[in-house]
Amino acid sequence: MKSTIAGALGGLLLTGAAFADDLGKDLYMNSCATCHGESAAGDGPLAELMTVGVPALTGLSAANEGEFPMLKVIQTIDGRQGTRGHGYPMPVWGKRLARDLDTDDYGSEEIIRGRILSIAYYLESLQE
Repeated sequence: MKSTIAGALGGLLLTGAAFADDLGKDLYMNSCATCHGESAAGDGPLAELMTVGVPALTGLSAANEGEFPMLKVIQTIDGRQGTRGHGYPMPVWGKRLARDLDTDDYGSEEIIRGRILSIAYYLESLQE
């Protein structure tokens, strides 16, 4: 019985992670790929216009002793890391991902956090 429940829960988690990757890929392509590139290699169409280099996002785990720095990635996307890009802070995607939500609605912050987490899961799936 326990193994059946564990298997079902595991299947749900995998489905959720796969959905997060799909949603994360869509969000990444619409919000991040213009600078970081479709393959996250730092070669997006706007990268050459930046006054600072646009980092590749595929080596985050390698640069962190093989561990994907999930919290740092989430905080960078939502603006808490203060990452600088093109001479100014990288766009604060936490606010931009909220544009189509009524921020007074119950749960809107959770939706924004879910979107950011989906992007982070997608980036984790791209690690070399």
